[in-house]
Amino acid sequence: MDPTVPAVPRRSRLFSRKPLAALLEEAKGEDRLRRVLGPVHLTALGIGAVIGAGIFVATGAAARNVAGPALMLSYAVAALTCVFAALCYAEFAAMVPVAGSAYTYAYATLGELFAWIIGWDLILEYGVSSAAVATGWSAYAQGLLAKAGLGLPPALVESPWRYDAASGALVGTGALLNLPAVLVVAAVTLILVKGIQETSRLNTAMVAVKVAAVVFVIAVGLFFVSSANWRPFAPYGWTGLCFFGHTVAGQVDPGGKPVGMLAGAAIIFFAYIGFDAVSTHTEEARNPRRDIPVGIVASLAVCTLLYIALVAVLTGMVRFDQLDISAPVSLAFKARGLGWAEGLIAVAGVAGITSVLLVMMLSGPRVFLAMARDGLLPRKVFGVVHPRYRTPWKSTVLTGACVATLAGLLPIDVLLHLTNIGTLLAFVIVCAAVLIMRRSHPGAERPFRCPWVPVVPVLGILSCLLLMFSLPAANWWRLGGWLALGILVYFLYGRHHSVLGRGSDARPS
Repeated sequence: MDPTVPAVPRRSRLFSRKPLAALLEEAKGEDRLRRVLGPVHLTALGIGAVIGAGIFVATGAAARNVAGPALMLSYAVAALTCVFAALCYAEFAAMVPVAGSAYTYAYATLGELFAWIIGWDLILEYGVSSAAVATGWSAYAQGLLAKAGLGLPPALVESPWRYDAASGALVGTGALLNLPAVLVVAAVTLILVKGIQETSRLNTAMVAVKVAAVVFVIAVGLFFVSSANWRPFAPYGWTGLCFFGHTVAGQVDPGGKPVGMLAGAAIIFFAYIGFDAVSTHTEEARNPRRDIPVGIVASLAVCTLLYIALVAVLTGMVRFDQLDISAPVSLAFKARGLGWAEGLIAVAGVAGITSVLLVMMLSGPRVFLAMARDGLLPRKVFGVVHPRYRTPWKSTVLTGACVATLAGLLPIDVLLHLTNIGTLLAFVIVCAAVLIMRRSHPGAERPFRCPWVPVVPVLGILSCLLLMFSLPAANWWRLGGWLALGILVYFLYGRHHSVLGRGSDARPS
C-alpha cells in the first residue's frame, strides 16, 4: 500500500478525496512517463488535436444541416465556452503535474465516485472522437486515391449505416466496413506504442503542414467570397436550444434534432476538444507548472482565430446548402474552379486529420494509466508501461482495437454527437472542481491561477450545460447508458480494488 494514500473505510470511500501529496508522489515510481515535452511541443499537440476534423470534416455537415453561415458565430460561442474551461484546466494542470487530466482533478476535489465517472467519461470522449476523426480521414484519403485513379471496392469504403437528415434515421449503405479508417487507426496505434518523442515530432511536422494549408485557404479563398452566399445568415434561426431533448427555443429537423446557431455550437464543439488533451500529457512535460498552461491557452487562441476566419471564407465561397459533408474544404475550392488547389488541400487535410488522430489516441491511454494506478482498473493491463519505450503500450493497443471497430462500423454523424456530450460533461466537472479546491485547499501552491474566480468557473459550468441541453435527446440516452455501464464496472471491480481502500477492506488486485 502506498503510505501517502490513507486507507478509507468502505462506507465513506465513495466520496473520499485523494490527497495532493499522493498525486505528486505516485509519478515518481518506476511507471513514470518520460518528461520530454516543452511548450512548443505541447502547443503543437493542442493545435494538432484541434485543427483537423473540425475544419476538414465537421464544418460541412454543421453548416449544411444545422446552422448555415451563422456557423461562424457557433464557433465563437463554442470557443468562449472553451476559454472558461481552459482556464480551469490550466490551474489544475499546474497544481497537479501528473497523468489523468480531469479524472485526476476530480479525485482530488470531488471524491472517488466522481473521479470514476469523469474517467469513464474521458474514455468515451477520446475513444469516440478518435473514431470520428478516423472516419473523416478515410473520406479525404479516398478523395486522393480517386484523383490518382485508384479506388476500393464499394463494400469497404464506408460504414454499414449513415444518418439521413431528411428522415432523421439511420439507413443502410450496403457497405460492410470503412476499411481505410480501420487501417489508419492500426498505423497510428503502432506509432503511439513506439514512444512519445517520436509521436511528438511527427505531430509537430504535420501541424506545420496543416496550419500552412489553413492560412492558404483563408488567403486564397478571400478572393472568391461572395456576400450573397451569407444570405440568409441564419437560415435555421439563432437558437436551437433544447432541455433534455425537448425543444425550448428554435427549430428542429425532420428527425426532431434541434437546428440553429446554438445547436451548431453544440455540434461543432467537437472541433475544440483537443486543447484539453494537452493536460493529459502533464506527466510528460519538462516544466509542467509553466508549460501546460501555455500549451492549453496558446493552442486554443490560435485555433479559434483560424476557425472563425476559415468558416467565414468557406461559407462565403459556396452556399451553405451546397457544401459537401465529407470533405467540404477541398470540394469548395473545386466548385469555384480552383481544381489545382484541391489536391493540395486534400493532402493537407489528410496530414491534419492524422495529427488529430495521433493526439486523441495518445490521450486515452494516459487516463487509463491514472485510473489503473489508483486500482480502479486492472494494473496489469492498463497500468503497464513499456520498459523501453516508456509508453502505456497495452492500453494503447486495446484503445486502438476499440477505435478501429467504431470507425469501421459507425457513421460520423453519430460519433460527433456522442463525443460532444461527453466532453461537455468533463468540462462541467473541471470547472466545479476549481470552485471546490479553492475552498478546500485555499493555501495550496497554484503556479497558474484561473482569473476572476468564481465568475469564470460558474460561466464555464453554465455555458457547457447550455450546449449540452442543445444536443439531441438521443445523446443523453447514450451518455446515460455509458455512465450506467461505468457505474456497474466501478461497483463490481473498481470499488473493491481501490488504492484508497487497500489495507482496510479492499481485495488485492
